[in-house]
Amino acid sequence: MSPNDEPLPIDMLDDPADEGKPTWQDLISVEGGFTFIDLFAGIGGIRLGFQRAGGRCVFTSEWNAYSQKTYAANFGKDHVINGDITQIASEDVPDHDVLLAGFPCQPFSIAGVSKKNSLGRAHGFACETQGTLFFDVARIIEAKRPKAFLLENVKNLVSHDKGRTFDVIMRTLREELGYAVEARVIDAKRFVPQHRERIVIVGFRENVGFSFDDLTLPETGPKLSSILHPENGTEEAEPPFTEGKKAKVADKYTLTDNLWAYLQAYAAKHKAAGNGFGFGLVGSDDVARTLSARYHKDGSEILVSRGAGKNPRRLTPRECARLMGFPPGWKIPVSDTQAYRQFGNAVAVPVFETVARGMVPHVLSLIEKEAGTPRLFSLWHGGRRRPGDALAHEGKPFRCHSPSDGRICTGWLYARAGIAAHPLPPQAVALLDKWDYTPADATGEPA
Repeated sequence: MSPNDEPLPIDMLDDPADEGKPTWQDLISVEGGFTFIDLFAGIGGIRLGFQRAGGRCVFTSEWNAYSQKTYAANFGKDHVINGDITQIASEDVPDHDVLLAGFPCQPFSIAGVSKKNSLGRAHGFACETQGTLFFDVARIIEAKRPKAFLLENVKNLVSHDKGRTFDVIMRTLREELGYAVEARVIDAKRFVPQHRERIVIVGFRENVGFSFDDLTLPETGPKLSSILHPENGTEEAEPPFTEGKKAKVADKYTLTDNLWAYLQAYAAKHKAAGNGFGFGLVGSDDVARTLSARYHKDGSEILVSRGAGKNPRRLTPRECARLMGFPPGWKIPVSDTQAYRQFGNAVAVPVFETVARGMVPHVLSLIEKEAGTPRLFSLWHGGRRRPGDALAHEGKPFRCHSPSDGRICTGWLYARAGIAAHPLPPQAVALLDKWDYTPADATGEPA
């Protein structure tokens, strides 16, 4: 395997800003974790969120060759990246604990519906090429019966076709497939400097009590200064995006005089007509509009101001990666055009990491219940998780009984090891408050 084929090490997939801050995943390692499959994977944004939460991907489906290239560059080649999911039989999909699917957005997005209407084409479930791909998700759920699933789509899915599209999806998941399903529109601006509203649909095979209300979402998010190239020499140049000793943004990202004049005239024309169309000029203290897959065309939705009298510039692909919450070491092995399309179609990674962390305790409880035996936990003391580590309190793993309903005993481990002295995340506090535990052996000592 060449260096370019190697997946990112685990510490590169962590947010450096979180260094030193304990999370329950840092403190507790569950032997075996959980498995998931990644459908309509794109470049792997949802996978990254669930991988950070302790999951292991066992199957990937993504039809776009350029997205496959980026996916493989960042996650390695631990398994084959399958193509068109419609050509894959359900029985050929491996068993898994969680199904992830960001099924194609265009048939349900505002931009996609408007375009298809103008061309007189069908959209939504009437669209033969993409509209029924949700049912490929449904057939795999029906055949494999995963313990949970997470589906992602654009906000407009909720209102598409006067709500009928969303109603069909929810009825299919709840009534036909028998899952307990919750849905919530989440704006990524809480995590990244971008307004990006997406519908997140979470389902469990049993009613485990999952609620979006239990997620810890930041009240306020960062500004664009957190993702823009500083252009002052404090970061190393990264050709072709930045160059020179001060790592200045390359000139090619600045709009030409003709394009800038066109965009200004276009905006003025629509403003005079009372329409809202126009470019989005932003500065370092702003929050951007939604990055879209068409950004490669003119960049009009997010133009970075370069000061009075100067033409604005597009975001570089590296800035787009940051805007979507991808880690610093994320590899971009494709052209700018393809990179813009990929990040415009991607998810905001921190959103799905947060949802994943909220789902994990419930997924593990169902794994334990199905296995009929307590899970084996290892307690981590300090440091970041590394592949192959098996750290535990005094080098010994803890084994403990679960309550009769099969929920995991994470809270007992926190209390038993005295971790309460650390500033626990709200999720861990909730577990401590909610669950009652007893040690595995009579003495209450580590197994």
